[in-house]
Amino acid sequence: MRNNKSKIVVSGSLAYDQIMDFPGRFSDHILPTEIHNLNLSFFLSNSRRSFGGTAGNIAYNLTLLQEKLIILGVAGFDFDDYYKWLKNNGVNLNRVKIVSSDRTAAAYIITDKADNQIAAFYPGARPKDYARSAGALKNIDLAIIAADDKQRMLGYVAAYQKNNVPYIFDPGQALIAFSPAELRRAIKGAKVLIGNDYEIKLIADKMKLPFSHLVKMVKILIITLGAKGSIIYSAGQKIIIKPAKPKNTSDPTGAGDAYRAGLIKGLIKGYNLKTCGQLAGLVAVYTVEKFGTQTHRFSLAELKKRYYQNYKERLII
Repeated sequence: MRNNKSKIVVSGSLAYDQIMDFPGRFSDHILPTEIHNLNLSFFLSNSRRSFGGTAGNIAYNLTLLQEKLIILGVAGFDFDDYYKWLKNNGVNLNRVKIVSSDRTAAAYIITDKADNQIAAFYPGARPKDYARSAGALKNIDLAIIAADDKQRMLGYVAAYQKNNVPYIFDPGQALIAFSPAELRRAIKGAKVLIGNDYEIKLIADKMKLPFSHLVKMVKILIITLGAKGSIIYSAGQKIIIKPAKPKNTSDPTGAGDAYRAGLIKGLIKGYNLKTCGQLAGLVAVYTVEKFGTQTHRFSLAELKKRYYQNYKERLII
């Protein structure tokens, strides 16, 4: 891949996140024998609206990494504030479709003190055939298909496979909407499959595949493990990525998207997979340390210094 002026395309949701903290543990208030009659109310210690969504979060972190990118996504009539924020941070929004008859997507996320989350998501407008715009993009070095409306995600898959575009498939919260056949179609053409340990297990279960077969379907398979780091499988190798150390654990929301941005930066720069994973994990730490998803900042000089502190290796970026 080219090191300079690489073309990165980020597709996924653009959403307003309502992020809330519950100071207890969900498990203390859910009776396993009564889940058929669930009726719960959690009193919160904190609540804040943030700019979010998979595409927005990944794009924001890529701008901190000084990468240019194009967003593919859909927003509603209330997108003005978010549009200005991304534009001011150098994100190319020319391909974002604004639907004046609907609201921008919204996520409602409650996190307990054990970092467990309960979330609800309103997907916003779903214009037909929007994903065809991906087919008009040329000379793409790397794309990511992050969680979004399933039909849009499948449209991006079709466009990238037709044009031989290397892409990362990251179904995330949209995973439950995919059929086994749709998952197989998306994964078979991907350069990278990424998900947390639960998501990767669910993918294998839905496709009725042993993990050893799933690994062989893609060039790179990545399992994120939250505070425990991540594991990268490629070419018969299993690479254990040790976690970077956060200064605090204010809020894990958005850490996965930050990880994806660091991964993309590493792949675009041509780093080995261990370095890619370490950089990804370090970028994720910055958002964990701040409440909200796009409230953190860092310079490349600071990132390099902290990378060395964590891994005793120099990062050339």
